[in-house]
Amino acid sequence: MAPGLESIKRRLRKSVYIQPWKSLYILYLVSTVLVFLPIWGVTYLFTRPRKTWSWSLAMAIAVSRRLEKALSIISFPDYRAIQPARNAEGVWIDPVPQLITAELELWSTVANVKSIRIPGYWYGKSGLAPKPTAPVKSGQKVFLSLHGSGFTTMSAHPKGFLDGLPRKLVELTNDAPHALAVEYRLSSTYPLPEENPFPAALLDTLAGYNHLVNVMGYDPAHVILVGDSAGGNLVLALTRYLVENKGRTTAAGAPLPAPPGQLILVSPWVDLSNSHATPGSTAFTNDMDVLGEFHSGTGYLYYGALAYLGPFGMGMASYNPYISPACLHLGMQVKFEGFPRTFIVAGGAERFLDQIRTLRDRMAKDMGKDQVTYYEGIDATHNYIVFPYNPGCSETYEAIQGWLG
Repeated sequence: MAPGLESIKRRLRKSVYIQPWKSLYILYLVSTVLVFLPIWGVTYLFTRPRKTWSWSLAMAIAVSRRLEKALSIISFPDYRAIQPARNAEGVWIDPVPQLITAELELWSTVANVKSIRIPGYWYGKSGLAPKPTAPVKSGQKVFLSLHGSGFTTMSAHPKGFLDGLPRKLVELTNDAPHALAVEYRLSSTYPLPEENPFPAALLDTLAGYNHLVNVMGYDPAHVILVGDSAGGNLVLALTRYLVENKGRTTAAGAPLPAPPGQLILVSPWVDLSNSHATPGSTAFTNDMDVLGEFHSGTGYLYYGALAYLGPFGMGMASYNPYISPACLHLGMQVKFEGFPRTFIVAGGAERFLDQIRTLRDRMAKDMGKDQVTYYEGIDATHNYIVFPYNPGCSETYEAIQGWLG
């Protein structure tokens, strides 16, 4: 491609993040949906991507796929401030430089990030205040929630559209009537400023966990980590950090909290490399998922991987278990001994299905099959339980409820 043409394309990509071009681009995406709606409507009367999909579900998924590109340019609440929230309460979470080990410090130095103060948002069971009173009652459980969306967009705030997961979970059991959603830093790269690569989000997640244990007074064994998509990746990274450093004291003289008691992983993104992108894999065959293609070197997910890995480069996804615990490359050495009992949710029609199955098998091998519960929604798309239009939501939440006990 001619250098001049490539320069023009780069400027055009950057312009969609600036007003008024941002609004015009969103308007363009919406207008294309309106154009395709009657085409989809007629087509899905006669044939659908999956036989089990209803006409309305096929339509909802088609619209979601088309509007996926808008996610990266929509503004959401972020780590810089606490935003007012309906039926939720924002709190400041203090940084935890005293809990950083030498390895994590090295990664932080390379990435030029440090532990900072961030917001978190409390969600409470119906009839209760969003935020519990500290110190909490002995034996009380709690959810620590980490949202998804490729490490680059969305929010823990209700305006981030992903509050449905923590809100639903607190209704499932009286033992855990509250959830703290961490507003971790989002990564970005060109055409936006290069900011907050790994391990920034891990540092923020560690701060959120410390807030529950050492500020609110929860027993680590009573903390339930939950994450969807990229949030599931962070759940595993935080747990690995706590398991591998269990019982240790940092150079600052601070003991690290014990690992959590339970994990819930919803469509976790657990391989940022291309190791599952083989002919016949679900990365290609499940092409009607709400997720776009990742392995072509373009698109929302590829941008997320580039932004998250930052100065480490894409190669780090092939050997670092904090990044890609399901990676199939020979250089990946990963173990799950010491991890707590885990519930994994996957969609049978999602692109990540193969890598999630790899994760399931590795965890079951190291932890024992009785410690890993796997639930696969039939013909369900990525992160399906977060979106109420998916018919399998109720059954999946019932399975989680039974697992919670």
